[in-house]
Amino acid sequence: MNRAAADATRDALDALNRKLIDDVVKPLGIDSSVGVAEIFRSLTASLAQDTERWLEVQNRYYQKQLELWASFAAPNAQAPRMVEPDPQDRRFRAPEWRKEPYFEYLAQSYLLTAQWLREIVDSSKLEPHTKRKVEFFTRQFMDAMSPANFPWSNPEALKLAAETQGESLAHGLQNLAADLEKGMISMTDEAAFEVGRNLAITPGAVVYENDFMQVIQYRPATDTVFERPLLMVPPCINKYYILDLQPENSLVRFALEQGHTVFMVSWRNMPVEMGHATWDDYLERGVIKAIEVAADVCGMDKINALGFCVGGTLLGSALAVLRAKKVDRVESLTLLATMLDFSDTGELSVFVDETYVRKREQDFAAGGVLHGRELALTFASLRANDLIWHYVVNNYLKGRTPEPFDLLYWNGDSTNLPGAMYAYYVRNMYLENNLGLPGKLTLCGVPVDLSKISLPAYVLATREDHIVPWKTAYASTKLLKGKIEFVLAASGHVAGVINPASKNRRNHWLNEKLEEDSERWLAAATSRPGSWWRHWVDWLAPFGGDQVPARAAGGGAYREIEPAPGRYVKEKCS
Repeated sequence: MNRAAADATRDALDALNRKLIDDVVKPLGIDSSVGVAEIFRSLTASLAQDTERWLEVQNRYYQKQLELWASFAAPNAQAPRMVEPDPQDRRFRAPEWRKEPYFEYLAQSYLLTAQWLREIVDSSKLEPHTKRKVEFFTRQFMDAMSPANFPWSNPEALKLAAETQGESLAHGLQNLAADLEKGMISMTDEAAFEVGRNLAITPGAVVYENDFMQVIQYRPATDTVFERPLLMVPPCINKYYILDLQPENSLVRFALEQGHTVFMVSWRNMPVEMGHATWDDYLERGVIKAIEVAADVCGMDKINALGFCVGGTLLGSALAVLRAKKVDRVESLTLLATMLDFSDTGELSVFVDETYVRKREQDFAAGGVLHGRELALTFASLRANDLIWHYVVNNYLKGRTPEPFDLLYWNGDSTNLPGAMYAYYVRNMYLENNLGLPGKLTLCGVPVDLSKISLPAYVLATREDHIVPWKTAYASTKLLKGKIEFVLAASGHVAGVINPASKNRRNHWLNEKLEEDSERWLAAATSRPGSWWRHWVDWLAPFGGDQVPARAAGGGAYREIEPAPGRYVKEKCS
């Protein structure tokens, strides 16, 4: 590399480093509303109560750092491996992290510091909720400070910059500028996908719409169908097409191929003027209306219903309202990665306390919407190395375009929520767990009790779920009173659910006996290879009723409004 190219590369490194710190690292700082300063004061006070343990951890850390420094400072010395990265940690897999002394020292020193901080937090005597917050924020800090995240200390980025004479850094700055304009880190090649072109392309038609949602009826894939239709209620914090991505991984298409008439709720991306909409509105004008539409179109008294994530919480709430009103329109219930009991919300609980909820109630007292990007960043922070820093390195340090991945395209296609509805949700579900208390909540004018829902239910959890912990999903088996089939799938919140039967990947666990303790259930469960999809359709079939000739879209008072996927799903967050 000539001198001019070297100078240009150095300047690009400096520029990228400054932009990363100013525009990526600083904005990821934790909001003061969660009381971080108070949390760490509690940690300090806890450590002061056990100075002997604290000094032991400190002295061991200092000793290892001194040994590490001495081994690198001595000429021709073979540096010891003080600590090994987690086998799942992708950050330090490049050979330079082991073969080049400077980078090996950076990696080892960083991993030692991370280990030390974990020991400090582990040894603290804090109440469980505060300790969980300390663990989370400590991990966020250490994830952000990894030497792999900055161009001057990432050997792969430096090597690529030298090979391209700084072009990779220039592309990285362009990628960063584009993502800042968009307000989100790009996780996939967005040009590779388009809703209606290669995502959400299962044929169908919108047969009903209001200000909250559209109802899509899909065209049959078989000559005869079950007489009872299947209504799918997706989460309202993302677009519905997680259940209808591409033909090979569409749960909608799979259900159609098994002879079900499928209806889908497509939630609206809420505009600011809808900011006063409530949880009751989502029940009455969303789920309950969609149940009515699906039943009426097919001329049936009852339907089968499926809810995913928050869609399942809405569906459970709606069924409790219908039971209280003595309305019986659902034959069976499927819940996918859903919380009805919010007593343990996993790491999401670190964000939701009285201070946070009160602030959101004040923020939305006069209306307004919660922007989808806020929730997307919150969920990404739960797996920051995979969903934030991996893409910082790939997109900005290396100047590359992410690989096309439909799940991640969907993940970035978030929706706005009405502020009033969101504030109600986080207080009554996440903070106070009121939905699971009989008669505690009045929804749509009636007190609700989940234990009155006595439907056959298929309850699916995913073992590595960081949004709906599987043991929390298992708690639904204690709230619902019908005959329940609980199934545990491998993988996480999305990949565990969207696991096509045709690929036969991963595994799932079955155990017909519901134990009081979830771990006892798992200990006695049988692992079955492949997707849970086939097990589910076998379970669902008896509730479908007789076989009847396949139906065209619409019927009765309902007509085709527009082809699927409809307008609502294509609206972007502004």
